Parts: sequence; C-alpha cells; structure tokens
Amino acid sequence: MNKGELVDKIAENADVTKKQADAILTAILDSVMEAVATEDKVTLVGFGSFESRKRQAKEGRNPRTGETMTIPETTVPVFSAGKLFKDKVAEA
Repeated sequence: MNKGELVDKIAENADVTKKQADAILTAILDSVMEAVATEDKVTLVGFGSFESRKRQAKEGRNPRTGETMTIPETTVPVFSAGKLFKDKVAEA
C-alpha cells in the first residue's frame, strides 16, 4: 500500500474527503518525524512506538577495494510494533 492508497482508505473509513485525509496523514507523519528528530519518543498504544537511537561507530570494509574504514556514529529512527499490531499480523 502506498500513500495514495492509504489516503483513500482513511477517507473511506473516516468519512472525509481525500484532500482532508491527505492533510491529516501528512500532519501526522510530519509531527512524528519532527518529534523523533528532536529525540522525543512517540508512542501510539497498541500500534507501536517511534524513537531515535544512536548507532555507534564501527569498522567496515569498502566492498570494491576490501580496504578497512571507520563508519561514523549516527542517529537512526527505530519503530517497535505494539502488542495489538503484532497480534493482528500474526493472525493473518
């Protein structure tokens, strides 16, 4: 499912226009990304939680040359599925 299909589904289920559904979905996604980028944790009970985690620097290899290199520390977004979400997927 892509964003357009999700907007259609939201519009159908919430009985709103596609334009309103798109605006709502965009606002939600922007808010989650902004919160996680500022190292806040976003928890949606039953669905899951979004947070940022630091990934430590490590040694890696250049696949072309085989030369060792240092991969720098970075911050990455992480999603953890909630119990209801996990149970729903397990049923399918």
